[in-house]
Amino acid sequence: MKTISFIVPCFNSEGYMGRCVDSILTGGDDIEIIIVDDGSTDRTGKIADEYKEKYPDIVKVIHKENGGHGSGINYGLKEATGTFLKVVDSDDRLDEDGLKRVLEFLRDLQDDEIDMLLTNYVYDKAGSHHKFVMKPKGIPKDRMLTWDSVKRIRKYHFILMHSIIYRTALLRGCGLELPEHTYYVDNIYAFQPLPFVRKFCYKDIDLYWYFIGREGQSVSEEKLVKQIDQYIKVVKIMTEIYRESRRMDVSRVCLRYMLSYLEIVFAITCNYLNAGKTKEYIEKKKQLWKDVREIDEETARHLRRRFTLIMTNLPGRVGRALTGKIVKILSSIMGLN
Repeated sequence: MKTISFIVPCFNSEGYMGRCVDSILTGGDDIEIIIVDDGSTDRTGKIADEYKEKYPDIVKVIHKENGGHGSGINYGLKEATGTFLKVVDSDDRLDEDGLKRVLEFLRDLQDDEIDMLLTNYVYDKAGSHHKFVMKPKGIPKDRMLTWDSVKRIRKYHFILMHSIIYRTALLRGCGLELPEHTYYVDNIYAFQPLPFVRKFCYKDIDLYWYFIGREGQSVSEEKLVKQIDQYIKVVKIMTEIYRESRRMDVSRVCLRYMLSYLEIVFAITCNYLNAGKTKEYIEKKKQLWKDVREIDEETARHLRRRFTLIMTNLPGRVGRALTGKIVKILSSIMGLN
């Protein structure tokens, strides 16, 4: 059995996927790379097949109809044979030394000793000499942890997909299946397995390099507003997950952290609804609150009292204008792009 399976979802990635795959190949024979060609119309599928032919014991290739990022992860998870699993986007890369250190750590573990490994990720912004390293604040490093031993994760510093290596069996056991044709499913991927995590560890290793600035990688507010229905869908799914998590035997520390994570994703969604400005977007925001109450009234009450949701739901035009400024400050604090 391989130590780690890496899923690389690809859609029209011919111009940059090679850098990503080459960086993972430095892990050697103890890894598995699953390239998922998500209905690409360029040379992505051909390049993937060339890697498979050259590295038949390491690389697997899945060709499928286009279903979006979440669909690619779902297909990869079904085929993964590694003890652990990590998703690497095709325009990002891994650090060679960081991967070596991670593999050494995971190889030395005994069976079922850890469910989740956290590492750092680096904002690799095009044209910028300064690389900003994101670390999970408030989590002790180099220790085997439970949620209760952490006590409290610092507010607004979240464990995002780029930081996480999950045990493959845990992902399957928690029933993870991401929605197709939906953006921002990385939040669900980082969120849903958390109540099932019993032991985890943080290693201060800069493993994942998150590339920002690729042509076509637009994250403008205008584009995000147009994709608002995707944000709304993710908020509702995360609310359902949180509701079910409260019914489980889960540490209060984990639940507090999950509520804070849901709060921020909800607040960002409200911000983009405010940015829409028209009556249509105002009605969408009202409907979202109604839907969340219907999913779980108790969670909705807790969210109504949360600072960021109070500040991003200020009434009137002045309130909506202030919302944008507040979210920009919070995004800076959290290290979001």
